[in-house]
Amino acid sequence: MALIAFILDDMFEDSEFRIPYDRLAQAGHECIVIESEGKRQVKGKRGEEIVAPDKHIQEVSADEFDALVIPGGFSPDRLRMDPAMVRFTRDIFNMGKTVAAVCHGPSMLVEADVVHGRTVTSWPSIRTDLLNAGAQWVDQEVVEDGNLITSRRPGDLPAFSDAIERHLSREIIERSRRERSEWDAGMEHPTI
Repeated sequence: MALIAFILDDMFEDSEFRIPYDRLAQAGHECIVIESEGKRQVKGKRGEEIVAPDKHIQEVSADEFDALVIPGGFSPDRLRMDPAMVRFTRDIFNMGKTVAAVCHGPSMLVEADVVHGRTVTSWPSIRTDLLNAGAQWVDQEVVEDGNLITSRRPGDLPAFSDAIERHLSREIIERSRRERSEWDAGMEHPTI
């Protein structure tokens, strides 16, 4: 199964973390919460979630992960001020791995400079930021453009989570095929 990074700071939108996290964990994926300031816990803006991060951004590399999820709220605005978080986001995206951002999460995609020429959606208040970064913005429940998945708000989370699961399933199948081909290519076949 996949190893999925969730990047969080204080004031994340509680449901935008919890719903995809639980869905992906229940599907058998390993979800790792990453923070940037050495905090022992981060708090959701509604006070429903208090999360103990698994790792600090300095302890991880984009190579380790299969996907990245960026919940909304005020968290992405804080995270985009951390150059290591921005680099991590850009690296995962540039490796062709799934990057999923909901609500205000796409503001991190603007900072990572990965939306130019892409079709995305978001909470309406960051629409202009996305347009100025060269994205095409649409008002849809979920938008999938290559390895990028975006959604608008908590009400879109079922479709958002479904899209992430679809992407990961395709990636796992492709990885399995590549590994099988590499294994087959390395096998010595007996001569008859």
